[in-house]
Amino acid sequence: MEHEHEHEFVLEIPEFEHLSYEVEEGIALVTLKRPEALNALSQSLLEELAEIPELVQQDPEVRAVIFTGEGKAFAAGADLKEIAAIKDPFMGREYALFGQRIFAEIAALPVPTIAAINGYALGGGLELALACDLRVAAKTAKLGLPEVGLGLIPGFGGTQRLPRLIGRGRALDLIFTGRHVDAEEALFLGLVNRVAEDALEEAKKLAQKILKNAPIALALAKESVVRGEGLDLAEALEIEADLFGYAAATEDMKEGVRAFLEKRPPSFKGE
Repeated sequence: MEHEHEHEFVLEIPEFEHLSYEVEEGIALVTLKRPEALNALSQSLLEELAEIPELVQQDPEVRAVIFTGEGKAFAAGADLKEIAAIKDPFMGREYALFGQRIFAEIAALPVPTIAAINGYALGGGLELALACDLRVAAKTAKLGLPEVGLGLIPGFGGTQRLPRLIGRGRALDLIFTGRHVDAEEALFLGLVNRVAEDALEEAKKLAQKILKNAPIALALAKESVVRGEGLDLAEALEIEADLFGYAAATEDMKEGVRAFLEKRPPSFKGE
């Protein structure tokens, strides 16, 4: 029955105005498309981004997601005209919560996510990249959280995800100065995982490498890391043991061990 259902499955992809969504060989590519505004995260672009997690989770073919930007920016922050329209603390809070919710759903995806940072990733743009599991930067990329220079603070997760990623001192250096760092410094800081001439090509290669591994194991490994953050070690190790137990009971685990012993590449089915 399952196989019949798989053949019937047709996913309707909505018509997007500010981004594109394409799936090829198990990788969903999400490209921000407001190049004239350096892919600034307007409310309408954010609303389209909000649809991506559900699209990904509805599509059994998608096993990894890459986010990138068209033109010379990944995303150069929020839309300043919209920020200028914020009248009081309550509006400001709602605006921050709106972006945080979308990025939290991206961060919670059960498949690996990669930001291919092809140019500027500033403010909300860097916060989107921080919501991804991995970041690949082009050599020409510039990254930063310049909000304090506008009388603001990062509001889409930057003050929380950045210190968790690179440590408090390094994060406060970037947040207090608002400076842009280049790809090499970002690599040194641990802000990005890789630097390449072409961020998108490198991100695709990285995704293909990841996708050779068992899909359930990838999802459980991500869940173990994410749920363990912020817990004490003993509690976190309990979570790891539970999730290891789930992984050990999968058909993929049997196939992985068998393939290793038989000196052949494994054929994982996500079961």
